[in-house]
Amino acid sequence: MRVDVDSILKAKLPNKKLPKFLVNYLKKIVHQDEMNAFFEKEARGLTNLDFIEKTIFEHLNSGADFEGLENLPPKEGRYIFVSNHPLGGLDSLVLGLMVGRKYDGKVKYFANDILMFLDPMKTMFLPVNKGGKGGNARENARAVEEFFKSDNHLITFPAGANSRKIKGKIQDLPWVKTFVTKAVQYERDVVPIYFDAQNSKFFYNLSRIRTKLGLPNIEMLYLVDEMYKQRGKRFKVKIGKTIPHTTFDKSKTPVEWAQWVREKVYEMED
Repeated sequence: MRVDVDSILKAKLPNKKLPKFLVNYLKKIVHQDEMNAFFEKEARGLTNLDFIEKTIFEHLNSGADFEGLENLPPKEGRYIFVSNHPLGGLDSLVLGLMVGRKYDGKVKYFANDILMFLDPMKTMFLPVNKGGKGGNARENARAVEEFFKSDNHLITFPAGANSRKIKGKIQDLPWVKTFVTKAVQYERDVVPIYFDAQNSKFFYNLSRIRTKLGLPNIEMLYLVDEMYKQRGKRFKVKIGKTIPHTTFDKSKTPVEWAQWVREKVYEMED
């Protein structure tokens, strides 16, 4: 596996040629050389949890301290693990390793903008169809439905994007309802998780300025760089008590239940 910014740009912008200085800058902020050296030397042949473990502990020299491990439900069930999403990359890896080691590797993600480039983890990803139509959309939908029928567990970040600075506080956008409807449909209990971390001031300032200017989500380009800025840090992760799927009754709409779970997660912040 190699990260190749030139090939990505050619695929995404086939009719445009960007200035060389801009291409070189993109290579720098995605750490192309450093990532390729890691893939080719340190992580060659590693996949899934072994790859994640190598990335977190050795390449990034990071780790996590967990509270509430006793709240993790027994292996016999099928669960949806829901978390806030402060970082956009490393938090996904930490939670994947924790859940994967506890549940014998039976864990999957919806691939996000960073993880989708990590070929060593491709079998852990569920397809995400972003507005597509036709055969691929139907195939993706079938794959997702087959997953929910399986005994694999899901890690999901219901905000759909990593946290931003909102009203002076680092927090998720409102959570989408999908995990609630799927929990009810497939009788999967929900495990709430709070991940204590944040990106750099640069990231949040860029997001604020970009939003005011009405520009696309350009801060997403910096998520790999933000991941490397977390090098050497340890994070605190809190696991809450399992929420039975029967909790999500008709007293609230799925959207309201999603925000209710979000509130439960942020109650663990203190």
